[in-house]
Amino acid sequence: MSEITIVEEKSQLVAGMRRRGHYKEIAKMFPALFEYIVSRGAVIAGPPLYLWHEKSVEDAMKADEAGNADIEVCVPIAKKVPENDEIKCYELSGGKMARIVHKGPYEECEPFYERLFAWIEENGYKLSGSLREAYLNDPKEVAPEEILTIIYAPIS
Repeated sequence: MSEITIVEEKSQLVAGMRRRGHYKEIAKMFPALFEYIVSRGAVIAGPPLYLWHEKSVEDAMKADEAGNADIEVCVPIAKKVPENDEIKCYELSGGKMARIVHKGPYEECEPFYERLFAWIEENGYKLSGSLREAYLNDPKEVAPEEILTIIYAPIS
């Protein structure tokens, strides 16, 4: 199992897309976001991110079942690109974060979230913002057991 560490993340300019729906829509949102920003000459400055706005695994499961999960995907970019109704550029805040690395299929991340939430509580921290997942490789290019996801939890 992966260790939980505390890191200091820098804020970063991102192009993001946010909507309500089922988590499976993430798989459609990323290609649409990439297609839009690349067609506008964006210079990608880091791995794509998913921002997790629900406050617990249970809340996330309920929201997904109801089809009203708060889904946000974004990509760090070097400078702003033109925005539209769906895609916005903004500064994603940095700060103190608890970090855990998951290796394997996305569907197997849940125990890592549970460990992270438990660790935050056991160590006297409070969640201070939306969790984020950074995707370090492309599931179209690596086997499911080789997928690398970093989960960050802003803490105070």
